Amino acid sequence: MLERRSVRRYEREPITPEQMDFIYEAIRNTPTSYNGQQFSVIDIDDQAIKESLYSLTGQKQIKTCNRFLVFCIDYYKITMGAEAKGVEMPEFPKTADGVIVGVVDAALAMMSTIVAAESLGLGTCPIGYARTAAPDEISHLLELPKGVFVVCGLAIGVPREQPDLKPKQPHDLMFFHNKYSTENVTARVLAYDKIIKEYNATRSGHKTDNDWVTHMLGYYTEAMNYNILAALENQGLGVTR
Repeated sequence: MLERRSVRRYEREPITPEQMDFIYEAIRNTPTSYNGQQFSVIDIDDQAIKESLYSLTGQKQIKTCNRFLVFCIDYYKITMGAEAKGVEMPEFPKTADGVIVGVVDAALAMMSTIVAAESLGLGTCPIGYARTAAPDEISHLLELPKGVFVVCGLAIGVPREQPDLKPKQPHDLMFFHNKYSTENVTARVLAYDKIIKEYNATRSGHKTDNDWVTHMLGYYTEAMNYNILAALENQGLGVTR
């Protein structure tokens, strides 16, 4: 995992059934809130569906990877169980904590997948655009019932590239002991910002003049246009309290 990097170019070589079974078992063993397993995974190997997802997201690795896994919040299954047993389903999926629980479970499942896939020598690339680019269209394409919502996608395949390892925040900026410390945070952020700018200017392949702070703020500004709350509500989830 110390050598993990996002791979965006893949060989045509398929992932074997045995490899996928191993990945499935790793996903199934993911720790979840209350053992509620408030997630599901859609494993896509149909090229036509991958092409449709590519057209909606603009992420080329979706159509070139061997398998594209979509990790979803899932309250549909427990809702069906409640109906079958004649038990009232509380509106937990429409609370902030309900959405967070589902997101955390789905994210943990995706990380289980990454660890398992990397251990097999496969490459992976998380794709958040599976959630943000066209949530209603993707929900329709994947036939998601109410109570199910896309959190993130993950491209998996035999890697064709070995990108440079991106610099991550240093220990003194990421880890705090016993309590959060604001001491010298600004200076450490600006030092890291300089490291990222130098990396982007000198890395192999496509080079940019992007720093960290300004580049991330640009992403946040763009993301302000995503109407995720409406998309959640369309899928029977949301944040009422």
